[in-house]
Amino acid sequence: MSSWKEPVGEKGKRVYVRRRIAVLIGILAFIAAIVLVVIRPGASEETVERNSVEVPKDLVQIEQGDKKDEKKSGDPEQIPACTTAQLQVLPITDASSYGPDQEPMLSLSIENTGKADCVAELGTAGMKFEITSGSDQIWRSTDCQKDADHRSVVLKPGEAEMTEPIPWNRERSGTETCEMDREKVVAGGASYHLKVTAAGVDSRSTAQFQLY
Repeated sequence: MSSWKEPVGEKGKRVYVRRRIAVLIGILAFIAAIVLVVIRPGASEETVERNSVEVPKDLVQIEQGDKKDEKKSGDPEQIPACTTAQLQVLPITDASSYGPDQEPMLSLSIENTGKADCVAELGTAGMKFEITSGSDQIWRSTDCQKDADHRSVVLKPGEAEMTEPIPWNRERSGTETCEMDREKVVAGGASYHLKVTAAGVDSRSTAQFQLY
């Protein structure tokens, strides 16, 4: 079994020291080479140059042309307005009957029955939800409406668009009741009807539901 021993004699010590110095110099040279490779002069200048590379002009022109074509095809100003004859509006409730603690959720759908795209005004300014019971006008969404908006929407033929549901709190409404407590409506199986209007078109039918 071999073991590591210190050199013996004066000559042996000198040779041993020289060898250690040579090994140390070699290690230092290797480390210096690595540092020069990783952090070399001009690296920051190359980074700046890479960040300022110009995009080929022909590529920019192609992208701009594609965006112009896309804007032209989807621009509502390039599409004719929907006629009332080609729009079908339907009232929608989330259920046909509601328990004492349930609020009806009201929405509507609108469909372009024509053969080409058309633009309809579907902002809240031109939209209305009405609830009646027999000849009694119970509630209207426009009675105390605030900040009504205008919104032009492109309708594709044969694709019905539905609004987000809004809750009805089972109270009567009127323009004079906006700042006061409102009267609760009769329940116990009473029947109510929802009628809607959108883009100047009234729904031809109503959605019937009962309150318990």
